[in-house]
This record gives sequence, structure tokens and C-alpha cells, in this order.
Amino acid sequence: MQNREIESQPILDALPMPAVITSERDGRILYANQLFGLIFGLPTPDLIGRGLPDLYYNPGDRQALLEALARTGSVSDYEVQAKKIDGAPFWATVSLKPLVFQDEPAILSTFNDISERKRLEHELYRSKKMDALGRLAGGIAHDFNNVLTIILGISMLALNRLGQSDLLHGDLEEIKKAAERAASLTQQLLAFSGRQMRGPITLDLNEVLAALQTMLQRLIGEDINLEIVCASGLGHVKADRVQLEQIIMNLVVNARDAMPHGGKLTLHTTDIEITEDSSQSRVLASGPYVVLVAKDTGQGMDPETQSRIFEPFFTTKGPGKGTGLGLSTVYGIVKQLGGHISVDSELGRGTIFTVYLPKVEAAVDVLEANQARSILPRGTETILLVEDEPGVRALVSETLQAYGYTVLEARHGIEALLIGTQFTGPLSLLMTDVVMPQMSGREVADRLMPLRPRMKVLYTSGYTDEAVVHYGVENAEQDFLPKPFTPEGLVRKIRDLLDRQPSL
Repeated sequence: MQNREIESQPILDALPMPAVITSERDGRILYANQLFGLIFGLPTPDLIGRGLPDLYYNPGDRQALLEALARTGSVSDYEVQAKKIDGAPFWATVSLKPLVFQDEPAILSTFNDISERKRLEHELYRSKKMDALGRLAGGIAHDFNNVLTIILGISMLALNRLGQSDLLHGDLEEIKKAAERAASLTQQLLAFSGRQMRGPITLDLNEVLAALQTMLQRLIGEDINLEIVCASGLGHVKADRVQLEQIIMNLVVNARDAMPHGGKLTLHTTDIEITEDSSQSRVLASGPYVVLVAKDTGQGMDPETQSRIFEPFFTTKGPGKGTGLGLSTVYGIVKQLGGHISVDSELGRGTIFTVYLPKVEAAVDVLEANQARSILPRGTETILLVEDEPGVRALVSETLQAYGYTVLEARHGIEALLIGTQFTGPLSLLMTDVVMPQMSGREVADRLMPLRPRMKVLYTSGYTDEAVVHYGVENAEQDFLPKPFTPEGLVRKIRDLLDRQPSL
């Protein structure tokens, strides 16, 4: 038997994976190779004599493995959660074979660390769950946005008809404000799903931070010290300004809530180049990025909380103190922009959120900060309106007629085709909902355009951009009006589209 012992030890040491020989009777470690000591965090000589069951996170796994070994004679790739000497858990697959060692029945166990695979599986599961929730949010938003379009539109039309002194003016104003708040919540739901229809422009992140600084300080209160450090010569990003502000504000609010007794919040920006050798290359394509870091001195998070922090409706706040949409909104927007967000935190030691956004070289778009409130433009053209929601159809028709347009109403695509082919006068614009029963808005446009080649098309929908693109609307930045919209926004969009010169 002594020869077997001498032979088995070098064989065990030569194995390219952690391996250990334990007593079949009580699970004591009789011999372990160097890789086994490395994976569990203790030098190999110090492992001899310890009980292997102590290294299983769930003690029942050891018994299940022994029962499987007794039934089949060997066990291959049994998935367990093991734990290091310091108690830190990790995932592994275990294979078992019986043998005789030092004149007693023993078991050879080999371990394979699969922690990285499990982490990737979790990321995939979370991604699929976010995608499913995003689709659900899109469906809810469609119906909700139709209702909000009606509420916003009718309240604004009524306000325009009433004087400031009218007794109903204040009530209507409150209805309008409530609808706007509801619309904002809908936008948050769509933002976390990464499917919002937006018009991105080239922005300077430093300028956006500077413009928000005063408001951010008021938001966090006087007991939190806010420090903003902007890198000089920072690159530009392509994003919707409101979305970029949402990212910043949600991170700041999250930091504020993590420091109920005060502290320090640092926001700083920098440029970074991701290469194939970079640690971030696993989640980001190679190339230049603009980075926003939000670092607080708050209470921090445990690993379990960190793993769920971007899930929609997950919140560590008490009832009534948070929707759980803040960080999921940030996650959705960042993913939509082609970036990535990571979190690094430890209980009692604060939290660091790092946002990576693709860098662009184009010049910053100059926007009018306060667009002049001019009289809404009027028109005399004829518009074919296709909308399957009666309330929205009535509102749009009334609004456009009030500004001089002739409106032909269709309840669905088939009716729109009949009107479009039978009407003898010129049709300047087709305004159609994208997603309708029987026939989509794109199908209606495709069948009418050969008959009316000079007619322009405006698509509208309460669905997300993924659904809109699915139905064939690709140039949505210019020719799309998302719901909910206001009568003012509708009239301006119609006039801008009708006045636009055709591209050469």
C-alpha cells in the first residue's frame, strides 16, 4: 500500500485541476494537490486533516454526492456551491471516484471553478428578464399613451378656450399637470427597457453637468458635499439631452438616499480607450468612450443587492419611498446608447457607479435653450388621418381643423385606402398610427404612395421604437410623433413636415 501512496501523490500533483483525496469514513482530507489549496485559499499542508464537508457551502451537497457515488460508482460534473476557507462562496463542478489510499477506503474528488460561467449565465438571465419586462412595458405604454394623449390634448384645448379667471381654469391645469407626470412615468418605463423613441444629438457631458450643478446641489441638500470634476478636452457623446440628464439625476438621487446623515458625492468625467486587453472588453466593443463616475461615501451595498440593483421595481427603500425605476432607467438608457454601467460597492464603504458612453467626433449641436413661443402655424392642406383609437382620432381631427387643415378621418387601414383612392382632391399628408389591426401604418403608406407620390407621411404610435421599426418605420427621427403628444406639438410637427423640402 505504501507504493500506491507514493505513486498516487505525484499523479495527483500533475492533474491540471484542483484535486483532493478524502477518507470515505469521515471526510477527512488525506491528501490535496497545490491547485486545490489555491482554489480554497489555504496552503496544501494546512488542509491535511480538515473535514472536506466544511468546504461545501450547503452541507447537504456532500451527502447527495456520496449517495450518488454509492448508486453509480462514480460522479461527474455535479454542480455545487463551495466555500473558501474565509467563507466566500464560489460555484464549482465536482467529480468523484472511489479508491484506496493509505490502507483505507477513500474518495478522489476533482473540482472545476465555474464562477465565471455562472456569472455570465446570471447576466444572460437578467438580460432576458429585462427584455421581457421591456416588452411588457411597451404594451402597457401603448394603451396608456393613447389615454394620456386624449387627457393632455383635451385639457390643453379647454385651457386655451378659458380665461385665467375662469373657475375651471385651475382644475384643468391640475388635470394637465397630472397627465404630464403620468407621461413622465411612462417614459421611465420605456427608458429602462432601452426602447424609447428619441432624437439623439451630439452633446458635451461637461456642459450638461455644469448646467445641472445648481439643481443637483438643491436636490441632495446641504449636508452632502457635491464635487464635480470635469476632465478638460472631454469627448462628446450622442444622446438625447433629457436622457443624459436622467442618468445624472438618478445617480445623484440614489447617492443621496445612501447618505441619510450626510457625506460626499463626487461626479467626475474622463475619456478612456477600450482595447481587447481592457477589463471592460467583455461588455464593451473596442473604441473610445466618455466616462462618468459617481462616487459616494454612503452605506454601500452587499453582493446580493448589487446583483439586483438594476432590476426594475427593485428598491431597498421603505414602502412609499421609491418606485425602483431609477437605476433601471439609467441601465436602460445607457444600454440604448450603446454603453455600459457598472457598480462597485461594499457595506460601510460607499458606492461607485461608472457609466461608459461611446465617444463621437462630430461637433456639438447648438440648441436654443428657450425656443421662442410664437403663434402656432396654420395651414390649409388636406390631411388623411388614420387612427384606430376613437378618442385620439377625434382629438387630432378637432385640433387640425382648428388650425385651418381639412381632415379626412379613417378608422383603420382598409378605410384609409378607400378614402385615399376615391378622394379626388390633393392629399398633402398621411398621418397614421403605426400598429393597427388588419393593416399597419407602413402598409397603408406603401399602397397609397404610388397613387400620390407627392404626399408626405407622419407616423405616430404609443409603442416603443422596437415595435415601430418592426412595422417598417425606419426614418423615425424625422417622420415620427410619439404618443403622448400635445396639440401644440402636433401642429408644429405637421407644419415642419409639410414645409420640409424633399431631400435630393
